[in-house]
Amino acid sequence: MDMVKAEFGVVIDTVDELLPVRQIIGIGRNYVAHATEQGKTPEEYPIVFTKNPASATLHESPVEIAAICRDPATGRGQVDYEAELAVVIGKAARDVSQAEAMDHVLGYCCANDVSARWWQKKGSGGQYCRGKSFDTFSPLGPTVVPTSEVPDPQALRVVMRLNGEVMQDESTGSMMFPIARLISDLSQGMTLIPGTVILTGTPSGVGMARSPQVWLKGGDVMEVEIAGIGLLRNTVVEV
Repeated sequence: MDMVKAEFGVVIDTVDELLPVRQIIGIGRNYVAHATEQGKTPEEYPIVFTKNPASATLHESPVEIAAICRDPATGRGQVDYEAELAVVIGKAARDVSQAEAMDHVLGYCCANDVSARWWQKKGSGGQYCRGKSFDTFSPLGPTVVPTSEVPDPQALRVVMRLNGEVMQDESTGSMMFPIARLISDLSQGMTLIPGTVILTGTPSGVGMARSPQVWLKGGDVMEVEIAGIGLLRNTVVEV
């Protein structure tokens, strides 16, 4: 990989070198089926939120569910998985067009946008950031695959397995807002610095939308597998 983080003087070759990430930007409901399973209609513009960079963790590292993640009314944990394709920015991007956008991408990795739903829906006034920013809630890995090895990032199969059972399975071709559109939109008036990680949205099949609902618990093993990118595995620990 030949793109260098000029501002910081570091070449990113693996997720180990990527951490700590500079910023994490998430995209909500970027797959039609995921919007539908929540009773929502597709959006005209991308839903954008941020995650605390300190929430990033690595392949095979534990995802910790702290007591604060529980619903205070019921005492039950309401923490969910979200398999996603992550885009790593390798060259500063500001006010770029969709045609220019992909020139700023260093590579791709698997991501799991772990989400404490009570905090996402109720505990933070409807804002996503808090419920998605607890420590270890942004697993990334297993490596950053350079753009040269991914001919078409809009033709990748994204799969989430929970304890070996397939929970999510969809192609990135189903995104409402493709990667070039996301980078272009986000860069308008706002610099995407090298080391920015963009989580491009999750397919349908999340735990909160199931009947009965499925919440993460201690001992659960989550695997995000994306064709051509790799497999990201993390075990849940309640602390």
